[in-house]
Amino acid sequence: MRHRIVVLGAGYTGAFAAGRLARRLHPEDVAITLVNTEPDFVERVRMHQLATGQDLRPRPLGQMFAGTGVELRPAKVTAIDVERKTVTLTDAYGALSTTPGSGAEELPYDTLVYALGSGWNAQSVPGAAEHAHEIAGRPGALRLRERLARLGAGRSVVVVGGGLTGLEAAAEIAEARPDLHVALATHDALGDRLSPKGRAHLRTVLGRLGITVHENAAVTAVEADRVVTAGGAIPADVTVWTAGFAVHPIARASALEVGDTGQIVVDATMRSVSHPDVYAIGDAALATGPGGKPLRMSCASGIPTAWQAADAIVARLTGGKLPNASLGYVNQCVSLGRAQGLIQFVTADDRAKPAVLTGRLAAVYKELVCKGAAWSVANPTFALPGRRRRVTRERAAAGPAVRTPARGGTSAR
Repeated sequence: MRHRIVVLGAGYTGAFAAGRLARRLHPEDVAITLVNTEPDFVERVRMHQLATGQDLRPRPLGQMFAGTGVELRPAKVTAIDVERKTVTLTDAYGALSTTPGSGAEELPYDTLVYALGSGWNAQSVPGAAEHAHEIAGRPGALRLRERLARLGAGRSVVVVGGGLTGLEAAAEIAEARPDLHVALATHDALGDRLSPKGRAHLRTVLGRLGITVHENAAVTAVEADRVVTAGGAIPADVTVWTAGFAVHPIARASALEVGDTGQIVVDATMRSVSHPDVYAIGDAALATGPGGKPLRMSCASGIPTAWQAADAIVARLTGGKLPNASLGYVNQCVSLGRAQGLIQFVTADDRAKPAVLTGRLAAVYKELVCKGAAWSVANPTFALPGRRRRVTRERAAAGPAVRTPARGGTSAR
Protein backbone atom coordinates (compact mmCIF):
# COMPACT_ATOMS: atom_id res chain seq x y z
CA MET A 1 0.00 0.00 0.00
CA ARG A 2 1.32 3.43 -0.92
CA HIS A 3 2.08 5.97 1.79
CA ARG A 4 -0.73 8.55 1.73
CA ILE A 5 0.37 12.19 1.89
CA VAL A 6 -2.43 14.76 2.08
CA VAL A 7 -1.65 18.45 1.61
CA LEU A 8 -4.32 20.91 2.77
CA GLY A 9 -4.30 24.20 0.89
CA ALA A 10 -2.81 25.09 -2.50
CA GLY A 11 -1.48 28.55 -1.82
CA TYR A 12 2.22 29.31 -2.18
CA THR A 13 3.23 26.89 0.56
CA GLY A 14 0.87 23.99 -0.05
CA ALA A 15 1.30 23.94 -3.81
CA PHE A 16 5.08 24.24 -3.50
CA ALA A 17 5.25 21.42 -0.93
CA ALA A 18 3.07 19.11 -3.04
CA GLY A 19 5.20 19.75 -6.12
CA ARG A 20 8.46 19.18 -4.28
CA LEU A 21 7.22 15.94 -2.75
CA ALA A 22 6.14 14.73 -6.19
CA ARG A 23 9.57 15.59 -7.58
CA ARG A 24 11.49 13.74 -4.89
CA LEU A 25 9.41 10.63 -4.08
CA HIS A 26 8.70 7.67 -6.34
CA PRO A 27 5.04 7.57 -7.47
CA GLU A 28 4.83 3.82 -6.86
CA ASP A 29 5.50 4.41 -3.17
CA VAL A 30 3.39 7.47 -2.33
CA ALA A 31 -0.06 8.85 -3.12
CA ILE A 32 -0.08 12.65 -2.87
CA THR A 33 -3.44 14.43 -2.61
CA LEU A 34 -3.74 18.23 -2.73
CA VAL A 35 -6.98 19.65 -1.30
CA ASN A 36 -8.03 23.21 -2.19
CA THR A 37 -11.27 25.15 -2.22
CA GLU A 38 -10.57 27.03 -5.45
CA PRO A 39 -9.65 25.42 -8.79
CA ASP A 40 -6.86 27.95 -9.41
CA PHE A 41 -3.63 28.92 -7.72
CA VAL A 42 -4.13 32.43 -6.34
CA GLU A 43 -1.24 34.90 -6.15
CA ARG A 44 -2.18 36.32 -2.80
CA VAL A 45 0.55 38.96 -2.92
CA ARG A 46 -1.25 40.55 -5.88
CA MET A 47 -4.71 40.93 -4.35
CA HIS A 48 -4.32 44.71 -4.12
CA GLN A 49 -3.79 44.71 -7.89
CA LEU A 50 -6.88 42.58 -8.48
CA ALA A 51 -8.94 44.89 -6.26
CA THR A 52 -8.01 47.95 -8.34
CA GLY A 53 -9.19 46.43 -11.63
CA GLN A 54 -6.06 44.71 -12.90
CA ASP A 55 -6.53 41.28 -14.45
CA LEU A 56 -4.22 38.55 -13.21
CA ARG A 57 -3.01 35.61 -15.24
CA PRO A 58 -5.15 32.51 -14.52
CA ARG A 59 -3.21 29.55 -13.13
CA PRO A 60 -5.46 26.43 -13.08
CA LEU A 61 -4.18 23.86 -10.61
CA GLY A 62 -5.18 21.07 -12.97
CA GLN A 63 -2.75 22.33 -15.59
CA MET A 64 -0.01 23.04 -13.06
CA PHE A 65 -0.02 19.50 -11.68
CA ALA A 66 -0.82 17.60 -14.87
CA GLY A 67 1.53 14.65 -15.18
CA THR A 68 3.01 15.00 -11.69
CA GLY A 69 1.00 12.23 -10.05
CA VAL A 70 -0.53 14.69 -7.57
CA GLU A 71 -4.28 14.13 -7.20
CA LEU A 72 -6.30 17.35 -6.89
CA ARG A 73 -9.34 17.39 -4.63
CA PRO A 74 -11.51 20.51 -4.98
CA ALA A 75 -13.13 20.64 -1.55
CA LYS A 76 -13.38 22.57 1.69
CA VAL A 77 -11.71 21.24 4.83
CA THR A 78 -14.14 21.27 7.77
CA ALA A 79 -12.37 19.15 10.40
CA ILE A 80 -9.23 17.18 11.22
CA ASP A 81 -9.12 14.10 13.46
CA VAL A 82 -5.43 13.68 14.26
CA GLU A 83 -6.03 10.57 16.35
CA ARG A 84 -7.89 8.70 13.59
CA LYS A 85 -5.70 10.42 10.95
CA THR A 86 -8.57 11.65 8.80
CA VAL A 87 -9.64 14.94 7.24
CA THR A 88 -13.31 15.80 6.77
CA LEU A 89 -14.16 17.46 3.44
CA THR A 90 -17.23 19.09 1.91
CA ASP A 91 -17.67 20.64 -1.50
CA ALA A 92 -18.78 24.17 -2.25
CA TYR A 93 -22.43 23.14 -1.85
CA GLY A 94 -21.98 21.40 1.48
CA ALA A 95 -21.70 17.80 0.32
CA LEU A 96 -19.47 15.71 -1.90
CA SER A 97 -21.14 13.77 -4.69
CA THR A 98 -19.12 10.68 -3.76
CA THR A 99 -21.03 10.44 -0.48
CA PRO A 100 -24.63 11.41 -1.30
CA GLY A 101 -26.72 12.32 1.69
CA SER A 102 -23.86 12.32 4.18
CA GLY A 103 -22.81 15.93 3.63
CA ALA A 104 -19.14 15.09 4.08
CA GLU A 105 -16.33 12.72 3.21
CA GLU A 106 -13.43 11.51 5.30
CA LEU A 107 -10.02 11.46 3.63
CA PRO A 108 -7.44 9.28 5.43
CA TYR A 109 -3.74 10.12 5.57
CA ASP A 110 -0.44 8.73 6.76
CA THR A 111 1.32 12.11 6.60
CA LEU A 112 -0.56 15.41 6.68
CA VAL A 113 0.81 18.75 5.47
CA TYR A 114 -1.31 21.56 6.91
CA ALA A 115 -1.10 24.68 4.74
CA LEU A 116 -4.49 26.34 5.17
CA GLY A 117 -2.86 29.71 5.73
CA SER A 118 -4.60 32.76 7.15
CA GLY A 119 -7.37 35.24 6.49
CA TRP A 120 -8.21 38.72 7.64
CA ASN A 121 -8.61 39.45 11.34
CA ALA A 122 -11.29 42.01 12.14
CA GLN A 123 -12.99 40.33 15.07
CA SER A 124 -11.63 42.59 17.80
CA VAL A 125 -12.97 45.86 16.37
CA PRO A 126 -16.74 46.50 16.36
CA GLY A 127 -18.20 46.97 12.90
CA ALA A 128 -15.12 45.90 10.96
CA ALA A 129 -16.56 42.59 9.79
CA GLU A 130 -19.85 44.24 8.78
CA HIS A 131 -18.59 47.40 7.10
CA ALA A 132 -14.99 46.84 5.96
CA HIS A 133 -13.57 45.13 2.89
CA GLU A 134 -10.60 42.75 2.94
CA ILE A 135 -8.02 41.61 0.41
CA ALA A 136 -6.65 38.52 2.16
CA GLY A 137 -8.09 36.33 -0.60
CA ARG A 138 -9.58 36.48 -4.08
CA PRO A 139 -13.28 36.63 -3.07
CA GLY A 140 -12.64 39.65 -0.86
CA ALA A 141 -10.49 41.36 -3.48
CA LEU A 142 -13.18 40.87 -6.12
CA ARG A 143 -15.84 42.35 -3.83
CA LEU A 144 -13.64 45.40 -3.23
CA ARG A 145 -12.97 45.65 -6.97
CA GLU A 146 -16.70 45.83 -7.65
CA ARG A 147 -17.25 48.39 -4.89
CA LEU A 148 -14.43 50.66 -6.09
CA ALA A 149 -15.73 50.47 -9.66
CA ARG A 150 -19.06 51.87 -8.45
CA LEU A 151 -17.46 54.58 -6.33
CA GLY A 152 -17.82 58.05 -7.81
CA ALA A 153 -15.14 60.72 -8.02
CA GLY A 154 -14.45 62.65 -4.85
CA ARG A 155 -15.43 59.79 -2.54
CA SER A 156 -13.21 58.63 0.30
CA VAL A 157 -11.38 55.35 0.88
CA VAL A 158 -9.66 54.57 4.18
CA VAL A 159 -7.13 51.74 4.43
CA VAL A 160 -6.69 50.55 8.01
CA GLY A 161 -3.30 49.02 8.81
CA GLY A 162 0.23 50.29 8.30
CA GLY A 163 1.88 46.95 7.53
CA LEU A 164 3.12 45.92 4.11
CA THR A 165 -0.35 44.90 2.90
CA GLY A 166 -1.87 48.22 3.96
CA LEU A 167 0.91 50.25 2.35
CA GLU A 168 0.57 48.37 -0.93
CA ALA A 169 -3.24 48.62 -0.94
CA ALA A 170 -3.29 52.37 -0.24
CA ALA A 171 -0.69 53.13 -2.91
CA GLU A 172 -2.35 50.91 -5.51
CA ILE A 173 -5.79 52.44 -4.96
CA ALA A 174 -4.46 56.00 -5.01
CA GLU A 175 -2.52 55.40 -8.22
CA ALA A 176 -5.39 53.63 -9.99
CA ARG A 177 -8.03 56.13 -8.80
CA PRO A 178 -6.50 59.61 -8.42
CA ASP A 179 -10.05 60.98 -8.34
CA LEU A 180 -10.63 59.48 -4.88
CA HIS A 181 -9.57 60.74 -1.46
CA VAL A 182 -7.40 57.93 -0.08
CA ALA A 183 -6.32 57.84 3.55
CA LEU A 184 -4.18 55.42 5.54
CA ALA A 185 -4.78 54.87 9.27
CA THR A 186 -1.84 53.31 11.12
CA HIS A 187 -1.75 52.16 14.73
CA ASP A 188 1.85 53.33 15.12
CA ALA A 189 4.13 55.71 13.25
CA LEU A 190 4.24 55.32 9.48
CA GLY A 191 6.89 52.78 8.45
CA ASP A 192 8.07 52.36 12.03
CA ARG A 193 9.86 49.11 11.17
CA LEU A 194 11.76 50.61 8.25
CA SER A 195 15.13 52.32 8.25
CA PRO A 196 15.27 56.16 8.17
CA LYS A 197 15.88 56.07 4.42
CA GLY A 198 12.98 53.68 3.96
CA ARG A 199 10.61 55.84 5.98
CA ALA A 200 11.64 58.98 4.10
CA HIS A 201 11.02 57.36 0.72
CA LEU A 202 7.68 55.99 1.88
CA ARG A 203 6.49 59.43 2.99
CA THR A 204 7.62 60.96 -0.29
CA VAL A 205 5.76 58.44 -2.46
CA LEU A 206 2.55 58.49 -0.40
CA GLY A 207 2.64 62.30 -0.48
CA ARG A 208 2.98 62.35 -4.27
CA LEU A 209 0.01 59.99 -4.52
CA GLY A 210 -2.06 62.35 -2.38
CA ILE A 211 -2.61 59.87 0.42
CA THR A 212 -3.52 61.35 3.80
CA VAL A 213 -1.74 59.48 6.59
CA HIS A 214 -3.22 59.25 10.08
CA GLU A 215 -0.43 58.06 12.37
CA ASN A 216 -0.83 56.63 15.87
CA ALA A 217 -4.52 56.27 15.11
CA ALA A 218 -5.81 53.16 16.85
CA VAL A 219 -9.14 52.26 15.24
CA THR A 220 -11.86 51.55 17.81
CA ALA A 221 -14.84 51.02 15.51
CA VAL A 222 -15.85 50.91 11.86
CA GLU A 223 -19.17 52.35 10.75
CA ALA A 224 -20.87 52.48 7.37
CA ASP A 225 -19.48 55.91 6.51
CA ARG A 226 -16.50 56.42 8.80
CA VAL A 227 -13.65 54.92 10.78
CA VAL A 228 -13.59 55.83 14.46
CA THR A 229 -10.25 56.34 16.21
CA ALA A 230 -9.26 57.54 19.67
CA GLY A 231 -8.47 60.93 18.15
CA GLY A 232 -11.69 61.31 16.17
CA ALA A 233 -13.54 59.99 13.13
CA ILE A 234 -12.20 59.65 9.57
CA PRO A 235 -14.80 59.84 6.76
CA ALA A 236 -14.89 56.62 4.73
CA ASP A 237 -17.22 55.70 1.91
CA VAL A 238 -15.15 52.52 1.66
CA THR A 239 -13.00 50.98 4.40
CA VAL A 240 -10.29 48.45 3.56
CA TRP A 241 -9.12 46.38 6.54
CA THR A 242 -5.53 45.12 6.49
CA ALA A 243 -4.74 45.30 10.21
CA GLY A 244 -3.53 41.79 10.89
CA PHE A 245 -4.29 38.23 9.87
CA ALA A 246 -5.77 35.24 11.70
CA VAL A 247 -5.19 31.56 10.98
CA HIS A 248 -7.93 29.09 10.14
CA PRO A 249 -9.66 27.83 13.33
CA ILE A 250 -9.58 24.16 12.35
CA ALA A 251 -6.19 23.48 13.97
CA ARG A 252 -7.29 24.90 17.32
CA ALA A 253 -10.42 22.74 17.21
CA SER A 254 -8.30 19.61 16.86
CA ALA A 255 -5.97 17.90 19.36
CA LEU A 256 -2.92 19.53 17.75
CA GLU A 257 -0.80 21.71 20.03
CA VAL A 258 -1.25 25.33 19.00
CA GLY A 259 0.02 28.67 20.29
CA ASP A 260 -2.00 31.66 21.42
CA THR A 261 -2.45 32.67 17.79
CA GLY A 262 -3.94 29.30 16.83
CA GLN A 263 -0.85 28.41 14.79
CA ILE A 264 0.43 24.84 15.04
CA VAL A 265 3.56 24.56 17.18
CA VAL A 266 6.29 22.90 15.11
CA ASP A 267 9.93 21.88 15.47
CA ALA A 268 12.77 22.92 13.19
CA THR A 269 11.57 20.54 10.45
CA MET A 270 8.02 21.96 10.53
CA ARG A 271 6.67 18.82 12.22
CA SER A 272 3.98 19.18 14.87
CA VAL A 273 5.45 18.79 18.36
CA SER A 274 2.33 16.91 19.51
CA HIS A 275 1.54 14.77 16.43
CA PRO A 276 4.65 13.90 14.37
CA ASP A 277 2.65 12.68 11.37
CA VAL A 278 1.43 16.27 10.86
CA TYR A 279 3.52 19.07 9.35
CA ALA A 280 2.46 22.74 9.33
CA ILE A 281 3.87 25.31 6.92
CA GLY A 282 3.42 28.95 6.04
CA ASP A 283 1.09 31.15 8.08
CA ALA A 284 -0.38 28.08 9.81
CA ALA A 285 2.92 27.23 11.54
CA LEU A 286 4.29 28.69 14.74
CA ALA A 287 7.91 28.28 13.69
CA THR A 288 10.98 29.73 15.35
CA GLY A 289 13.39 31.85 13.35
CA PRO A 290 16.71 33.52 14.15
CA GLY A 291 16.97 34.90 17.66
CA GLY A 292 14.13 32.69 18.86
CA LYS A 293 11.55 34.99 17.24
CA PRO A 294 8.47 33.48 15.55
CA LEU A 295 8.51 33.77 11.78
CA ARG A 296 6.07 36.40 10.56
CA MET A 297 3.12 35.55 8.35
CA SER A 298 4.38 36.19 4.84
CA CYS A 299 5.32 34.61 1.53
CA ALA A 300 8.95 35.16 2.56
CA SER A 301 8.39 32.75 5.44
CA GLY A 302 6.01 30.39 3.68
CA ILE A 303 8.04 28.96 0.82
CA PRO A 304 11.15 28.24 2.94
CA THR A 305 8.99 26.39 5.50
CA ALA A 306 7.36 24.40 2.69
CA TRP A 307 10.80 23.48 1.37
CA GLN A 308 11.93 22.45 4.87
CA ALA A 309 8.85 20.32 5.52
CA ALA A 310 8.92 18.55 2.14
CA ASP A 311 12.58 17.65 2.47
CA ALA A 312 12.04 16.45 6.05
CA ILE A 313 9.18 14.20 4.95
CA VAL A 314 11.31 12.76 2.15
CA ALA A 315 14.22 12.18 4.54
CA ARG A 316 12.09 10.40 7.11
CA LEU A 317 10.38 8.19 4.53
CA THR A 318 13.54 7.25 2.66
CA GLY A 319 16.14 7.15 5.42
CA GLY A 320 17.91 10.28 4.20
CA LYS A 321 19.48 13.17 6.07
CA LEU A 322 17.16 15.68 7.70
CA PRO A 323 17.42 19.28 6.45
CA ASN A 324 18.92 21.73 8.93
CA ALA A 325 18.86 25.00 6.99
CA SER A 326 18.24 28.06 9.13
CA LEU A 327 15.18 30.11 8.23
CA GLY A 328 15.75 33.85 8.07
CA TYR A 329 15.05 36.98 6.07
CA VAL A 330 16.94 39.06 3.52
CA ASN A 331 14.59 41.92 2.68
CA GLN A 332 11.06 43.27 2.79
CA CYS A 333 9.61 44.04 -0.64
CA VAL A 334 6.90 46.68 -0.95
CA SER A 335 5.18 47.76 -4.15
CA LEU A 336 3.95 51.36 -4.06
CA GLY A 337 1.83 51.31 -7.19
CA ARG A 338 3.11 50.04 -10.53
CA ALA A 339 5.95 52.53 -10.92
CA GLN A 340 7.41 52.79 -7.42
CA GLY A 341 8.70 50.35 -4.84
CA LEU A 342 10.71 49.98 -1.69
CA ILE A 343 13.12 47.17 -0.88
CA GLN A 344 14.13 47.30 2.77
CA PHE A 345 17.12 45.08 3.47
CA VAL A 346 16.91 43.37 6.86
CA THR A 347 18.87 41.14 9.20
CA ALA A 348 18.09 37.43 9.39
CA ASP A 349 15.73 38.15 12.30
CA ASP A 350 13.89 40.81 10.28
CA ARG A 351 15.36 44.03 11.70
CA ALA A 352 15.88 46.88 9.25
CA LYS A 353 19.37 47.59 7.95
CA PRO A 354 20.33 51.08 6.74
CA ALA A 355 20.36 49.97 3.09
CA VAL A 356 17.29 50.32 0.86
CA LEU A 357 16.44 50.14 -2.83
CA THR A 358 13.85 52.63 -4.04
CA GLY A 359 12.04 53.94 -7.09
CA ARG A 360 11.47 52.22 -10.41
CA LEU A 361 14.29 49.75 -9.83
CA ALA A 362 12.66 48.63 -6.58
CA ALA A 363 9.34 48.16 -8.39
CA VAL A 364 11.04 45.93 -10.95
CA TYR A 365 12.78 44.00 -8.16
CA LYS A 366 9.46 43.37 -6.39
CA GLU A 367 7.82 42.28 -9.64
CA LEU A 368 10.61 39.79 -10.30
CA VAL A 369 10.21 38.38 -6.77
CA CYS A 370 6.46 37.93 -7.30
CA LYS A 371 6.94 36.32 -10.69
CA GLY A 372 9.66 34.04 -9.35
CA ALA A 373 7.50 32.83 -6.47
CA ALA A 374 4.56 32.13 -8.78
CA TRP A 375 6.77 30.42 -11.34
CA SER A 376 8.29 28.08 -8.74
CA VAL A 377 4.80 27.02 -7.67
CA ALA A 378 3.38 26.80 -11.21
CA ASN A 379 6.21 24.56 -12.48
CA PRO A 380 6.32 21.69 -10.00
CA THR A 381 8.04 19.32 -12.44
CA PHE A 382 10.91 21.66 -13.35
CA ALA A 383 14.33 20.00 -12.98
CA LEU A 384 12.67 16.68 -12.18
CA PRO A 385 15.42 14.38 -10.86
CA GLY A 386 16.28 11.37 -13.00
CA ARG A 387 15.62 9.00 -10.13
CA ARG A 388 13.05 9.77 -7.47
CA ARG A 389 13.79 8.27 -4.09
CA ARG A 390 12.10 5.07 -2.94
CA VAL A 391 10.29 4.85 0.35
CA THR A 392 11.73 2.44 2.89
CA ARG A 393 8.92 -0.02 3.45
CA GLU A 394 9.65 -0.42 7.15
CA ARG A 395 9.48 3.35 7.68
CA ALA A 396 6.25 3.74 5.71
CA ALA A 397 4.59 0.91 7.62
CA ALA A 398 5.75 2.04 11.05
CA GLY A 399 5.01 5.74 10.53
CA PRO A 400 6.82 8.42 12.55
CA ALA A 401 8.97 6.89 15.24
CA VAL A 402 8.86 9.73 17.75
CA ARG A 403 5.79 11.21 19.47
CA THR A 404 7.55 13.07 22.26
CA PRO A 405 6.83 16.82 22.00
CA ALA A 406 9.87 18.98 21.32
CA ARG A 407 9.71 22.72 21.34
CA GLY A 408 10.38 24.68 18.16
CA GLY A 409 14.03 25.19 17.30
CA THR A 410 15.11 21.59 17.89
CA SER A 411 15.26 18.96 15.19
CA ALA A 412 13.37 15.73 15.77
CA ARG A 413 14.79 12.45 14.60
